[in-house]
Amino acid sequence: MNESPAGEPPPLLTRDRARKLRRAAADAENKLWARLRNRQLEGAKFRRQHSIGPYIADFFCLEARLVIELDGGQHDEQTRREADERRTRYLQAQGYTVLRFWNSEVSEDMDGVLEAIAGHL
Repeated sequence: MNESPAGEPPPLLTRDRARKLRRAAADAENKLWARLRNRQLEGAKFRRQHSIGPYIADFFCLEARLVIELDGGQHDEQTRREADERRTRYLQAQGYTVLRFWNSEVSEDMDGVLEAIAGHL
């Protein structure tokens, strides 16, 4: 989907930023992407580093209106938590379900993470 939920193409700056994020993905993101891509989970189509309004979702499934965010240790800081809460509220107001997982959850319990995601598809 090259258009935002509002039907407008994402700004070029956001698109370029998404490309850079894909290239610099954390190990946990790459591991989860390897399990979500090519409709491997419940036949759902996922996109990686997808623009939604002013934000870039780590993973996005349009059919399920599902956003998946992976958080590293920096997200445990107060200012980062507040920004993440604003982001989640925005996405929910757009009609999306937001699932958040710690990077360590992906590394230590991939099956549990996939089961939680599958429960929302």
